[in-house]
Amino acid sequence: MAYTLKLRIWRGDKSGGEIKDYPVEVSEGEVVLDAIHRVQGTQAGDLAVRWNCKAGKCGSCSAEVNGKPRLMCMCRLSDFEEDETITVTPMRTFPVIRDLVTDVSFNYEKAKELPYADLGPRDADGKRRMAQVDVERSQEFRKCIECFLCQNTCHVVRDHEENKPAFAGPRFFLRYAELDMHPLDKNDRVKMAQDAAGLGMCNITKCCTEVCPEGIKITDNAIIPMKERVADRKFDPLVWLGAKIGMRNKDNEGREEV
Repeated sequence: MAYTLKLRIWRGDKSGGEIKDYPVEVSEGEVVLDAIHRVQGTQAGDLAVRWNCKAGKCGSCSAEVNGKPRLMCMCRLSDFEEDETITVTPMRTFPVIRDLVTDVSFNYEKAKELPYADLGPRDADGKRRMAQVDVERSQEFRKCIECFLCQNTCHVVRDHEENKPAFAGPRFFLRYAELDMHPLDKNDRVKMAQDAAGLGMCNITKCCTEVCPEGIKITDNAIIPMKERVADRKFDPLVWLGAKIGMRNKDNEGREEV
């Protein structure tokens, strides 16, 4: 059954903008992105919106619907009352390009800072092997579609622009955790996550987990385990003692060589 949706959309660019009203006819079973497309087709042909698959797998149509970061293609109109007003605004953490399209290049710059896996030499037959259980451990993290909703809702960067140079954000803590679980990776991901990615700045509010459209438990399965590994290395007395003994042995070896 069709009805008229009270839709409000932010219109503007980096210089500023405003929220405008667009009453639009919608039908049962449609999603917010359908309504946005109908506005484009009937009322505002110059409305800018980023989208691609319309199936919740490309991560392109990220926006804020009534203040909550969501994929517009996965946000069903049936989740709202028919007389309810739906307000769609661009992701607040990233600079606006125009209307609902934001500049998410911050995330790609952070991706460049994350070293690839260093897998070491291959086996004698030219292959590399790892146990199936190790493959499955990080399988959840590979579900990420890079919609950057977790990055958008993380208040460490959302409310503090000055934190961006030193803080990678939850999407990349997910990647650090995945590589840390990789049995063949030789890089020290714990040190990288703490020193280069700003893991210590995260105060585990779980807001990133709440908005993940893939249901990845970012906080519980990636961020907290990485924080625990950092704490073990810094504060566990046995680990501390082992590190001290190791350093002493290296010093002694150096003196013997001299």
